Amino acid sequence: MRKLFVLCTAGVVFIPSMLGAETAPQDVVFTEHGAVEESLTGVPGDPENGLKIATTKKKGNCMACHTAKGWEHMPLHGNIGPNLSDVANRHDEAELRGIVVNAKHTFHDTVMPSFYNVDNLIRPGDGFTGKPAKEIKPLLSAQEVEDVVALLKTFKESGSE
Repeated sequence: MRKLFVLCTAGVVFIPSMLGAETAPQDVVFTEHGAVEESLTGVPGDPENGLKIATTKKKGNCMACHTAKGWEHMPLHGNIGPNLSDVANRHDEAELRGIVVNAKHTFHDTVMPSFYNVDNLIRPGDGFTGKPAKEIKPLLSAQEVEDVVALLKTFKESGSE
């Protein structure tokens, strides 16, 4: 009976903390230069899933603005953003996470969208459309951000195309 009590108590204490490991978009903590030191989920990212997200139009769609070594065969990759082929040589994991979460914390004048943090985004609502402003949802989930960061960490090639 005592073992059962101890197990139940441990479950009540630890399971909620494990389930609540995901950082909400409004709770992301940025350093002075825009890095996000802590994982958003506590779960390692999957670079293969990160590639799917980066190259899917309805998800990250990174290739709309960027190119990277290995993406040459993909149609419609862009050149507005920097080449990502050696991005892991230029930025550490925390910086990459911060850029994906909300690049404006690192590059103030960027046109790159915020993929997770939705603070300070303006939806005109009533004054412009005559309809109430809708809740803004992140473009990517916390785990999808971690997956894209895991992909970007593999981009260590030197030079650009």
